[in-house]
Amino acid sequence: MSNMQETIKLSGFNNLTKILSFNFYDFCIAMNEQQKQDYINYIHTKYSAKNIGLIARKVCEIIEANILSETVQDYEPVGASTMTLMSDIKGGGNWEVGPQGQAAVKMHLDKSHITTHTYPDASDPEGICTFRLDLDVATCGEIIPLRALNYMFEVFECDVVYIDYVVRGYTRLENGKKIYNDHYFNSIQDFIKPEVLELYRYRQDLNLANDNIWQTKLMIKPMGPENYLLDPNDRNHPDIDHKMALLKDEMKEVFHLN
Repeated sequence: MSNMQETIKLSGFNNLTKILSFNFYDFCIAMNEQQKQDYINYIHTKYSAKNIGLIARKVCEIIEANILSETVQDYEPVGASTMTLMSDIKGGGNWEVGPQGQAAVKMHLDKSHITTHTYPDASDPEGICTFRLDLDVATCGEIIPLRALNYMFEVFECDVVYIDYVVRGYTRLENGKKIYNDHYFNSIQDFIKPEVLELYRYRQDLNLANDNIWQTKLMIKPMGPENYLLDPNDRNHPDIDHKMALLKDEMKEVFHLN
């Protein structure tokens, strides 16, 4: 884990903007058209707007942000999205929400938020189905979104993952000196448990610490076909080796973006 330094003494409000983008891909093999539809239905249920809204709530709890308002929306034929507005000041997950979706606590509405959107795709003629979820956490103040990363790996099935983190703006120390970041680390991987990282075959970083920009991307270690099939009996299908080769090529293409 990151060796976070002791709290820096600032002058006034911490107005640094911190943006975490967590984008993951889940892959599946559909052996026929019915299984393609079954996969879409499975995703539509598991990652419904209500369910990913609950995940956003948990993220708020972990990073100690108060929820101000929430909206959730399922789409036809596929997809879902949520938006959670939250406070900039650490307060520890006060989620009592009124009938109009407004937080019962009286707090200033600011720009800190969590947004999610899902992108299921079962259009590949070879039956390699893909599901992508984008989760973005934007805060302004002392909250550090990176602390929620291990929870995201826990609740999502992440075969390929892109994580981007950016800090913008400046705040001042008590002596008036400007600082452009209030927490220091080498890599986003510093915030991910070693046992989680061990699950991934490829781990690449693009770190521009002087510009307060970090990126980590991961690709899962090879696993058996039973991890990607809707029907476990299909592991003995005569085309399974061909399908697994296509699946691995698809993962590599998404990981390398070519």
